[in-house]
Amino acid sequence: MVNVYFVRNGSKIRVEVPIGTTLMEAAKHFSKVPINEIPGDCCGSCACGTCHVYIDEKWYDKIEPMNVNMAEQLILDFNKKFVKHKSRLSCQVTLKKEHDGIVVHLVQND
Repeated sequence: MVNVYFVRNGSKIRVEVPIGTTLMEAAKHFSKVPINEIPGDCCGSCACGTCHVYIDEKWYDKIEPMNVNMAEQLILDFNKKFVKHKSRLSCQVTLKKEHDGIVVHLVQND
C-alpha cells in the first residue's frame, strides 16, 4: 500500500491505495473525503486535463518524468495554471512502493 497526501488550502488529505493506482484513481475512488478538484472527466484516458495537480517539489524528481511529446504535455501547455516542474495530470502518475508518502497539491478549479 502507498499513502498519498493531497494538500488543499494547507490541509492534508491522506489516502491509502494499492501499488499501481494512479493519483487520479486515488482521489476519485479511494479517498474518504471528496476531492472535487480532480473530476477526471475522461476517466484517465489523458484527454481532458481535469485532473491537473502540482507534485510537491520534494517528490517531482521521484516520479516517472512526463513524456514531452505526448498528450499530457500538450494538454498542460494550454492550461493557464501550468507550472513547469510541478504540473502533472494525475491520471498519468502511477504509484509505486517508493512513492509512499507522496505529497500532491490540488489545483483550485475556476
